Amino acid sequence: MHDVEGFSARIAGELRRRVLPLALCMVAVSAQAVDVGLAGVFPGKALLTINGGPPRIVAVGSTTAEGVSVLAVDGETATIEADGRKRRLRVGDNVASPAATASGAQATLTADARGHFLTTGSINGTTVRFMVDTGATMIALGAGDARRIGIDTSKGVPGFAMTANGQARVVRVKLDSVRVGEITINNVDALVHEQDMPSVLLGMSFLNRMEMHRDGQSMTLRKRF
Repeated sequence: MHDVEGFSARIAGELRRRVLPLALCMVAVSAQAVDVGLAGVFPGKALLTINGGPPRIVAVGSTTAEGVSVLAVDGETATIEADGRKRRLRVGDNVASPAATASGAQATLTADARGHFLTTGSINGTTVRFMVDTGATMIALGAGDARRIGIDTSKGVPGFAMTANGQARVVRVKLDSVRVGEITINNVDALVHEQDMPSVLLGMSFLNRMEMHRDGQSMTLRKRF
């Protein structure tokens, strides 16, 4: 009886020694899997969500820290490589949540002659003119617009921001509400510049909560969350 128990124990020990490394290997492989979604496309760039994070712009030929490479952008699709395999994603793949689809909140913008997407919306209930700028980390507005809206910059956080003309003094503030089309987002980060600006830049503090779809001269924004 003791021999049988000893034999069983040795077999169990051997199985643990063989199975445990295999299990650890399988866990390691699973941990490396990357979930990628396509939130929008632009000439030579893709707006990706990676592992459920906020959308980020990745240029063709670039690779993210998670090992996601953008190989090509064509119309409404982008070809990416992740986890050692290529995938062709269409705008909205692995991005749109059921809540966003159900809400139906969206806005359609049209490009001007220079290719800029402009639209009229509101900040804290005051009408403003927006220009989409995916290169801006936050909404950015000039001093005149800030005064007209009634933003108290004395309650903001002073700092600096890089612009096309170099470094500029800014104040970081929180906007109560930003509305574009049918979409309203609350508590949005923004930067107020010392100088006036021709329009308010609709940056990623707003856009990173959107699914973005471009079709020629039109761009549709749909609220994700």
